[in-house]
Amino acid sequence: MPASSEFVKLCRSQVAIAVSLGATFSAVYLTQELVEGSEAKLVPIAVYPEISVESAENQGLRLQSSENSTVKPVPRLLAPPVFPVEESTVGAIAPEALGGNERSSHQCQGPENVWQQRRQIVAPLIHEGAVMGLLVCGRQDRAWNEREEAQMQQIARTLALACILDQRSQWMQQELGSSRQIQAQVYDTMHNLLHQFKSPLTALRTFGKLLARRLVPEDKNRNVAFSIVRESDRLEELLGQFDRTVDTGEAHLKLPSGTSEKALSNVESIRHSPLSLSPAANLQESCFVAEVLKPLLISAEAIASERHLKLLADLEADLPPVSANDRALREVLSNLIDNALKYTPAGCQIYIKVRYTAADGDRAGYSQLPAIAVAVSDTGSGIPPQDLEHLFERHYRGEKAQTEIPGTGLGLAIARDLVRQMQGEIEVFSPVNPEWLPSRETHLYPTDRGTTFVVWLPLNK
Repeated sequence: MPASSEFVKLCRSQVAIAVSLGATFSAVYLTQELVEGSEAKLVPIAVYPEISVESAENQGLRLQSSENSTVKPVPRLLAPPVFPVEESTVGAIAPEALGGNERSSHQCQGPENVWQQRRQIVAPLIHEGAVMGLLVCGRQDRAWNEREEAQMQQIARTLALACILDQRSQWMQQELGSSRQIQAQVYDTMHNLLHQFKSPLTALRTFGKLLARRLVPEDKNRNVAFSIVRESDRLEELLGQFDRTVDTGEAHLKLPSGTSEKALSNVESIRHSPLSLSPAANLQESCFVAEVLKPLLISAEAIASERHLKLLADLEADLPPVSANDRALREVLSNLIDNALKYTPAGCQIYIKVRYTAADGDRAGYSQLPAIAVAVSDTGSGIPPQDLEHLFERHYRGEKAQTEIPGTGLGLAIARDLVRQMQGEIEVFSPVNPEWLPSRETHLYPTDRGTTFVVWLPLNK
């Protein structure tokens, strides 16, 4: 990964500092990507004076690996290719890199005198034990003192850290570009699927309408035909929202750099909103629970009959309206009823109870306020205790993921989000809560298993 222009500018500024300290020659080199087993080649990034890098001053400058090195290289995806050497890199520089008679005499002296008398400094750019390059400085008139050498070492450390940040930034930009490309391909695929989905949906809706017209009012199947039409309408609404979400996501993918924060926040609100509703929808309208629930019960009874389940519903008469959006409430109740139908074995029961609860200061939770409660109980296997606390997390299925029952782990998360937006609350009990079972048929409902979901909805004031 080549060095960025910003990093090159930084290298030039650091070389200029070395020159200000009296260096007649200064250069920053980075290691070039290696073939395993070969020597590390150095690529000049900034050189002073700007002479050919192949001049006699630079010829032969290279890194040599240490056979006994225990230094670990920086991960290749997060940093430029590196060649590990020992921390004391002076001995790892090829002798010919020092040049001249003076360098030859240095080779014959002890290590103490080399650092004191040398007129060239070779400082490795080291990060987490890996050498990524070199800072080379030299002058002819005098040796470097300890203070100057410490400054050079500090420059080398600064460049090493900058090199890591530069390479990571470029790597992240590449990954972001790849992710955007993949996302664009996903959007194209989604558009194709949505387009293909519309034709069979239109046909299904048309067939349902034709069937409903041909059945006499006394025919029990007429309700099933109307359910087909109703669910087709619901699919069409979901498809429209899906279309808008994909379009918005595609627009977000192509947003210019000057896009306002307000526009970005609108995109985020759509991205996090439930698929079934527009973010601008008013979730605190006035609606009647019975009107939302009764059409769902017609479909649920047909499915229950096919699966040999017994479905009972108990709705109090003359219930007051609640402060809720009918589409949102339909989505919530549909999710809960669908789960009950999925996880209740054949021959068992599902019970739905709707009642008005007055304010009760002796009870905790939503029952302290006047509200409408909708409870959905089933006699399935129940929910393990370890799964209860994660039940409303997106994509969490827990033990249910080990079964053959299909699911995405999104239904309950969407339901809770919608209920809370309507200023309500949702509770779950497993095993079932006997309080929400029919009193005259309690013996049909074992209380040691099953699940009860209770949705509390505020009254419309």
